[in-house]
Amino acid sequence: MQSPSSGNTAHEASWQWDGEESSGGEAPEDVIGGGGDGPRPSRRRMLIGAGALAAGGAAWAFGRSGADGAPPAPRPTEPPPTALSGPTPLWTYRGPEAMTPARLTGPPARPVYLSRNGLQVLDAARGTAARLLVFDPPDSRDWPSDLDLLGKVVIGPDLLFTTTYEGHLEARHFTDPAADWSLPLPDELQGRTRLTGYDRGILYGYSWGRPGPDGAPPDNHLFALRVADRSFLWTVPTEQEEQPVAPATRIGGNVVACVRFLGFRAELVARDAATGRPLWTAHGDEDLRWCATGTQDVYVPDGNGGVRMLQPTGEPGWTYSPARGDSWRALPPVPDGPRVYVPSDHGIVTCHDAVTGGVLWTCRLPFLLDRRSRPVVAADMLFVPGTATGGVSAIHTPTGRLDWTFHDSGPGKDVWSVATDGGRLYAGHDDVLHALPLS
Repeated sequence: MQSPSSGNTAHEASWQWDGEESSGGEAPEDVIGGGGDGPRPSRRRMLIGAGALAAGGAAWAFGRSGADGAPPAPRPTEPPPTALSGPTPLWTYRGPEAMTPARLTGPPARPVYLSRNGLQVLDAARGTAARLLVFDPPDSRDWPSDLDLLGKVVIGPDLLFTTTYEGHLEARHFTDPAADWSLPLPDELQGRTRLTGYDRGILYGYSWGRPGPDGAPPDNHLFALRVADRSFLWTVPTEQEEQPVAPATRIGGNVVACVRFLGFRAELVARDAATGRPLWTAHGDEDLRWCATGTQDVYVPDGNGGVRMLQPTGEPGWTYSPARGDSWRALPPVPDGPRVYVPSDHGIVTCHDAVTGGVLWTCRLPFLLDRRSRPVVAADMLFVPGTATGGVSAIHTPTGRLDWTFHDSGPGKDVWSVATDGGRLYAGHDDVLHALPLS
């Protein structure tokens, strides 16, 4: 490991490609091991066309305005008896069908449950249905798919943001239908538009077009929308397909990280948050299969399965890589102020000094991880989700001590997804969502 210098970091954003997976441990007889269904899109399909992000992680759906006559919210069924290990849930919600967490760009700050029926907003205290935000999935293929032209789901503090085929940006309030709104997109953003993230009152996204006549480059744009007054902060054209890191986060308060696709490779582009003007670019090792941002630094693959930190100027900082003979691969890091946590697919989490990269502690989990495992930090705990058979582990961040692992014996095939509102941890997989106490 090399240890140059860096700046402070804090947990904010990350995304990653659909790709490599590993399973976690042996499953009891009533549990199906983790892993995805159906064929995965190839790297080529991921780098062209929609240029879809696999934020790999907690995700749930999007609605269409004009939900008059929408079906009533599905009534939760009583969960069948299941063996639990770890903390006792405050409540458990079981939906009418499996969740689709791969659709959300970032973990929500309230309990929500996304399926083909729509986004079910739950009451945080009781785990009962509060509002169903209805959507229409495509008829041509199984939903969800990262190749769909429908954008991924972006969630703000109180609103769900989506785009429509009709060229509108729509905001759906979690609890108050009267607060819903719809905004026509400008001409340059008409067509295929995707939202990628929300940060401090700004909604980010991009649109991409087809090549023009006589070989003219496609009409691609990036944009930033100020939600408070529904006005565009900026829209900028791009020669290549480019999109903000999801969920979009400003680095150092004035830089937005974007990924630019160049055929079979990619590079990182830092843009001015106020104007969209490009500031610097950095080569993307491993085709930038993931990227994570904090308030000061950016973390990208180092080309050897490990992590490289980039400073706000784009200059390389420290790296953390597998030793000779090791074959693990790092997953997107989780910045947390003066520390950054690096999970890896062989089931180990390391804590690093954000400035020097020095290892502060190492924790081995009771399960393996794959690219869909997305940890979150709350208070002094790091919650790491595993496969359906593995559960969710809680690591004490000051010491690296493994405090507990929660799992149920219900059948499942998906990895766990985790989110927190600061008072509870919401941990779910397949068709069940548990609310757990943070302490």
